[in-house]
Amino acid sequence: MTDPHATINATATDTTSAPPGKPSLSADLAKHIAEQIERGVLAPGDRLPTEKVLVETHGVSRAVVREAIARLKSQGLVNSQRGSGAFVNEKVQSSAFRIGSISALDSQELEHILELMLSIEGTAARLAATRRTEDDLKRIRKGLIGMEYAILNDQLGDDEDYAFHLAIVQATHNPHLIALNDYLETSVRHVIRSARRNTAQLYAQRMVAVQAEHQLIFQAIEAGDAPAAAAAAEAHLRYAAERLRLYASDDVTD
Repeated sequence: MTDPHATINATATDTTSAPPGKPSLSADLAKHIAEQIERGVLAPGDRLPTEKVLVETHGVSRAVVREAIARLKSQGLVNSQRGSGAFVNEKVQSSAFRIGSISALDSQELEHILELMLSIEGTAARLAATRRTEDDLKRIRKGLIGMEYAILNDQLGDDEDYAFHLAIVQATHNPHLIALNDYLETSVRHVIRSARRNTAQLYAQRMVAVQAEHQLIFQAIEAGDAPAAAAAAEAHLRYAAERLRLYASDDVTD
């Protein structure tokens, strides 16, 4: 019988290059475990690897592991039993909102996801424009500058892009919107980043255009212009959808 713990370890190990404690690490770990549950590698009632095993296998901190488990619990996939560890739920809650694994080439599903993200990112930017503090603005600006540096050094800037969009959502100071964003980061945004990563070298000039879109979002939030911030965020996502269609087309024809 295949050891599901070994399967999880083998599939998730390549996510440890980021510094321990980084939010994206917990998202990656949660995604890998969720995929094992979805595929039946981890069956209902199965016990997840212990916190110690996950820490040692993936080279992450205990905080990262705990956050990953918390994500899985919020999705209705696992439950924790005091003194015994975390277990796959006997029956996944039918009422729990979930998005299964999707592919950048699944155009219909991707369209549905982008429509969802369009409403969320527009709302987040609108709220951030009126609620952001100076500290929020510093975090958003830091992500923006980080992406600029990455472009100048021929880097993709995935982590900086994540930090930029996360800072905007956090600037809404709406805990439910922040939690939903965390879920989407685990379930969806890796597809968009993967498609961009696979073809970024062929479309280096588009990275400059993407950065210009980010600049418009930041400027509107900085100015406290809620309608302009929402419009800029929605336009950015629409352009991202078009870029994804081009990327998927290239992947199919190459």
